[in-house]
Amino acid sequence: MIRHIVMWRVAGQSASERRETATRVKTAFESLRGLIPGLLGLDVGLDVSEVDYACDAVLVADFESRAALDAYANHPEHLRVRAALSGMRQTRHQVDYYAG
Repeated sequence: MIRHIVMWRVAGQSASERRETATRVKTAFESLRGLIPGLLGLDVGLDVSEVDYACDAVLVADFESRAALDAYANHPEHLRVRAALSGMRQTRHQVDYYAG
């Protein structure tokens, strides 16, 4: 199994605007459940610490294999979500690793 973790600092002029944007990110990625072959589980969380160095949202997704993760990158539903969220992020960090 490969775990895919992505963290975003989202755009917004205020904490409430960033929270609204982060919520849109969460909703958009959660819509992928059941649509991506090889996606075993997906969790999206929003930061509650509110420290200035924290990211606003995190995605943790488990894939059955590296091939499934690679296919996800170009899957039409994933591309739809990416397009819908275009321009909403300031920074993005990613880690992929073999788990379990």
